[in-house]
Amino acid sequence: MRRSSRPSCPVESRLAGHVRATVWGPAEFVGLPPRWLVGEGVLAVALAVLGIVGTAMVGAWTGRAALADGAVGLVCALALAVHLIVVRAGRALVGVVAVLAVGLAAQAPQAAAGVVLAEQGRVQMVEVTSVQDGADARGGRNRFLCSVADDRGVPLSVRIWRGCGQATRPGDALAVVYDPRGRVPPRGVVADGGGALRALLGLAGWVVALLAVTVAAVVRSYRSSIPSAGRCGGAGSR
Repeated sequence: MRRSSRPSCPVESRLAGHVRATVWGPAEFVGLPPRWLVGEGVLAVALAVLGIVGTAMVGAWTGRAALADGAVGLVCALALAVHLIVVRAGRALVGVVAVLAVGLAAQAPQAAAGVVLAEQGRVQMVEVTSVQDGADARGGRNRFLCSVADDRGVPLSVRIWRGCGQATRPGDALAVVYDPRGRVPPRGVVADGGGALRALLGLAGWVVALLAVTVAAVVRSYRSSIPSAGRCGGAGSR
């Protein structure tokens, strides 16, 4: 009996290939990825960042709480993740993109408030009324929070941590910057506070990481419409 010369693959190999394609994306291209795929990834990130950071900036500048609180940014972050799921990107990369996009959405309102205060804020001295220890979740350090009151004795609605340290005591004076129009809450003044550009630089790392992972996810989502000789079965295009 003549055996068929048709190539075959073990079930384990097919299963491993399917799992790998599901988790990381099939990436069915040879050599460098197509430029249009890279462009698609860059465009997706650009639209997401514009929605996340842009809405926070508009909300802070106009005083619209619905935009300034980051809720719209979260919707944009989830929309980016859903887009990657629709193009059948690797699930692991989709998860990383979702985490980075949500992180950016969480940081954008603070950066937007910093821009408003840097451009239109005014500095005034306030008096410390109490000092409380608070955990800094970002670094595991103790962050001291100062309750303060203005020169008329009216307590500020927020506690200040910038400029508030272990040596700060009730009765001490602190410098705070506030928005005369009340669009964003006041915050303590630090020596290296910088301007609007510095307020936005804190988002740069999030944006760069989001760009890199999203482009990788989009590129690896590519599926060839022509079956290759070395694979078991064909693969359909997007």
